[in-house]
Formats: sequence, C-alpha cells, structure tokens
Amino acid sequence: MSKISCSVENCSHNNKNTCYANIINVGGTSAKKDSDTCCASFLDSRVYSDFTNNINENGNECDAITCIVGTCTYNSNNHCNANSIDVSGKNVNLYSETNCLTFKPD
Repeated sequence: MSKISCSVENCSHNNKNTCYANIINVGGTSAKKDSDTCCASFLDSRVYSDFTNNINENGNECDAITCIVGTCTYNSNNHCNANSIDVSGKNVNLYSETNCLTFKPD
C-alpha cells in the first residue's frame, strides 16, 4: 500500500490514486474535522501538467509528509506519523478544497 492515497484526480502529482510528489504538506493549523485540513501541495494538472514521472528519483511514490495540523493525533513535530494517509477532493480548483481524511483530533 502506498503511503499517500489520493483521490484528487486532477492533481499533477496523482497517478492512479497514488501521490508522486517529492513531499506533501498537510495544512489546517487548528482543524476540528477533516474538512478543515488540506493538501497544500496540490497542483492542478490542467495548469501544471503531469509531474508523476519527474519528481521522485526512480519513480517512487511520495512517503514524506509534513503537517502543521497541531490538533491531529498523528502530528509529531510538524511531521505526520500515520502509517498512511488518504487525501480527497472532488472537482478541486484550489488546494484549500482538498482534505486529509486521516485526520484524527487529539
């Protein structure tokens, strides 16, 4: 299983629901629910094209997650320590329309 499962179909880093960004940043400093979070690394493929083949060495999926959601159980010194995360968003135009479904409040 990949570290980051992503259903944001129009993200430049998404390839078959797997994230291939170099690193992702989860935002939502004082989130109370998953819809208060976001993937700040989202790039709209309609604008930025496809980055899934040229970001990581050897074509590896992303496994590095920084997180500024201070209210999440998985946040450890601004790094996510969850085994894997799910990022979602339908008809996304801006990163703020994505969210981290793995968010678990303290």
